[in-house]
Parts: sequence; C-alpha cells; structure tokens
Amino acid sequence: MKERFKNIPLVKNETKKRFEMEVDGYFAFINYGEIGNQIALVHTEAAPELSGTGAASAVVEKTLHWLGQNNKTLLPFCPYVFAYIKKNPQWKRIVDKRFNAYDKL
Repeated sequence: MKERFKNIPLVKNETKKRFEMEVDGYFAFINYGEIGNQIALVHTEAAPELSGTGAASAVVEKTLHWLGQNNKTLLPFCPYVFAYIKKNPQWKRIVDKRFNAYDKL
C-alpha cells in the first residue's frame, strides 16, 4: 500500500453496505454482503479522481486486514479482490474453503 493511504481510516458503512476510504473528498469502496461470519465482497470502485493512485488497492488491503482482525470468512466474488488475493496469496487464509473458485487462488 502506498504511504499516502496508510493513515486513512477504513469505514464499514453498514447503511451503504460498503467498506470505504475517503481520500481528498473522494471515495474508494467495496460493496459487501454479510451473513453471520461470512462477508462477500462483490464490487470494488474508486472515484475517477482517484484513478491510478492505488486507492482501490489500498481499500482492498485495508478491508482484508479488517476481515482478518474480525475473524470473518471471505467470499471474494469481486474480480478485483480475487485478482488481489491471487497476487498476494497470504490472504487466501481468510477465504472460505467452500468458495467455488478457491482452488484458482
């Protein structure tokens, strides 16, 4: 994660059902669904003003840390999150082993 994002807090916005991070007045976020101990990450997005800054990657990393710290099991339906985990296999440990594409991570 780029240094500029390290001290920006991650917010679990339960009203909007997204993990979000505000950068210079713009948001990078991941939509989620939650059932019990499982959280499905379904879509990652960053405002166009944040394009190319690494904000999307930072919100993914912060969200994965949050999931790990809160003993949640991940279902990475979002292609961006899936690709991030594939590049950073240490995060596979929080993915539910029953996830359909688990063996592709």
